[in-house]
Amino acid sequence: MASRLLFLTRHGEQDLPAGAADDPPEVGLSARGRRQAALLGERLAGVPFTAVHHGPLPRAAQTAGLVARSLPGIPVYATELAGDHLPHDTDPADLPPAYGRLLAGFSASERVDGPRLTAAAVERFATVPEDGDDRLLVVTHTFLIAWLVRHALGAPPERWLGMSQHNAGLTVIRYSDGGPPTLVAVNDVAHLPPELRGTGLPPAYRF
Repeated sequence: MASRLLFLTRHGEQDLPAGAADDPPEVGLSARGRRQAALLGERLAGVPFTAVHHGPLPRAAQTAGLVARSLPGIPVYATELAGDHLPHDTDPADLPPAYGRLLAGFSASERVDGPRLTAAAVERFATVPEDGDDRLLVVTHTFLIAWLVRHALGAPPERWLGMSQHNAGLTVIRYSDGGPPTLVAVNDVAHLPPELRGTGLPPAYRF
């Protein structure tokens, strides 16, 4: 029976300017983010990945590069499918106001292009290989991970909202011919010491 273990991780903490309210696309990793990525690589050392895929933004590319140091011989590919994009043009009606404000920040083109890329990402990554087993690592952003978790659970489309991802947290989903997807791990940060956990979350969610 063929199966795929899909390893998903959000990039490490980005090096945001003091007081920045959002994530400028050109920003790379902070010193903490580089340490998170290195520790994630150590956690994954020895996993027989078929490939590592990462989004094109610097914070994802740098995270993948640091993780790949612990994965010698594993090919690494940049792909827009793992980029930072709106996964679904969700109707804000009947949603909490904070979600409505978030969705209102996306342009008309982002509302078209993001869901298109996300559908292609599902087709590429959330599938069973044609022959045998494989393991893929995708270094991406919080929205795509949330969408793939929602997809695995068969939850309503709007439930991608409200899933916050730790920087360098690890989510693993198993796909097989034998049944629906299985969540193996979600937002696992066991490889990070306490002082490196909780980054990337809204302040009210940190513990």
